[in-house]
Amino acid sequence: MNFSLMMKIYRNPEFSQWSELLHRPAADTRALESAVLPILEAVKLRGDAALREYTARFDGVALTDFSVSESEFQAAEESCPKDLKKAIRLAQKNIETFHRSQIEKHEEVETLPGVRCWRRSVPIERVGLYVPGGSAPLYSTLLMLGVPARIAGCSEIVVCTPPQPDGTVHPAILFTAKTLGLSKVFKVGGAQAIAAMAYGTESIPAVYKIFGPGNAYVTAAKQLVARDGVAIDLPAGPSEVAVICDATAQPAFVAADLLSQAEHGTDSQVLLITWDENTLKAVMREVERQLTDLPRRDIAQKALENSKAILVNTPDEALQLSNAYAPEHLIIACADARALAQRVTNAGSVFIGHYSCESAGDYASGTNHTLPTGGYARAYSGVSLDSFVKKITFQHLSPDGLRRLGPVIETMAEAENLSAHRRAVSIRLNYLKTNTIDR
Repeated sequence: MNFSLMMKIYRNPEFSQWSELLHRPAADTRALESAVLPILEAVKLRGDAALREYTARFDGVALTDFSVSESEFQAAEESCPKDLKKAIRLAQKNIETFHRSQIEKHEEVETLPGVRCWRRSVPIERVGLYVPGGSAPLYSTLLMLGVPARIAGCSEIVVCTPPQPDGTVHPAILFTAKTLGLSKVFKVGGAQAIAAMAYGTESIPAVYKIFGPGNAYVTAAKQLVARDGVAIDLPAGPSEVAVICDATAQPAFVAADLLSQAEHGTDSQVLLITWDENTLKAVMREVERQLTDLPRRDIAQKALENSKAILVNTPDEALQLSNAYAPEHLIIACADARALAQRVTNAGSVFIGHYSCESAGDYASGTNHTLPTGGYARAYSGVSLDSFVKKITFQHLSPDGLRRLGPVIETMAEAENLSAHRRAVSIRLNYLKTNTIDR
């Protein structure tokens, strides 16, 4: 066994070491932006012509039409295995159930007699969904984004996903799109797809907000178009998981969870936190054993080199360390997992107990797997129904309401030297002195 080739082990690190210990692999953002900016500009200026060039260069496919045809949807449905179609439909049902529960009830509040305020959720009219389709065609991402977009009532939903070497889209992605009623699917990937959805081309409509994960170039493209006023879902980078476990944990379970994230990409990171030395050693042995027959072994191996196993003194310290890291996914594999989960303050999504594998959230439990990474879980939430709507506030003041509130507004406006603000109230109050109205 050679632990040095896998995760780095730290035993009882001092608090002063935590910042360095929890450091994530960092990409060269300047180099990424330098590579991505010309792509964005080219698509912005030359539309479909630029898309054809980049699709030929990066995907090795010569396309004249980026739209997925009805016959392609039909062929995908026929070729998609029955058991996979059944699984997708069940996952869709669970995701719909969870996200429908997030619909807010309309409530009006009377802050003063005659002063009523309320808030209404309004769907974002045009949204773009990016679905990775390279080494891992993430049809599950389309479920996670397409389901809440439909529930929210977005009137135009555009899907972009890279073509396969034969110029088609993976059948599972197309079956999922058809199941969700999404017909605007385009065979475009990478930074050029983000540019197309941000600025629009002859074939692909521009959208107001772009969702979805991707490689470093896709992430950089999303961040750059956000500077041009196109909203994005959240800051997202390499996938990550932290697992807090005690002596009751099954080492094989924990190792499998760590590897399930490590196989995402060479820049992924996993973190093992425990206060039991024997558990740490047992998990490390299991990681090495399971790694040997993993199809994406080389990718996972590289990710493990960026990863850490940390032995702490107490459960309290484990939670403090996890909250400081703010993981995208947090698994708590402990005897008192539910109690510990109540004290989590920073995490994208939490998996409680020995049987709550992170894969459940990735696919079918119902929660969304589009989550903040890179420590952004300290301030950002994962994608939800709220991500696809705007919250617009409304207020209505009756004449009596203005009489009650008006003097307060006048006083506050005067104190800020904003005379026009004060006048907007005073002119109405003066009118009410000589006129009787009831609305």
